[in-house]
Amino acid sequence: QVRLVESGGGLVQAGGSLRLSCAASGSIFSITYMRWYRQVPGKQRQLVASVTSGSTIYADSVKGRFTITRDNAKNTLYLQMNSLKPEDTAVYYCNEGSNSHDYWGQGTQVTVSS
Repeated sequence: QVRLVESGGGLVQAGGSLRLSCAASGSIFSITYMRWYRQVPGKQRQLVASVTSGSTIYADSVKGRFTITRDNAKNTLYLQMNSLKPEDTAVYYCNEGSNSHDYWGQGTQVTVSS
């Protein structure tokens, strides 16, 4: 079992930056992928960034602005978000797992004002 706890969300003006954190505890040795998703009311959850076997991918809408990293010593996944836009407003979720398990955090709200 893995527990994920997100933090770092908040209210920021357009053009600003935030760093989201996702602290993992439990059987983290089983984790093979680490992802950030976001969701706005009435829409499907969208993949923002992903790390799998050292390879990273980003949604086109965040390329060049967001960076996903992981500090293995702290068992923490990060999402550095720069040049934020109002359309980045959403609840952001971290997601980690393997072929047999899939874990989600509780979500953290990010609001970008224009």
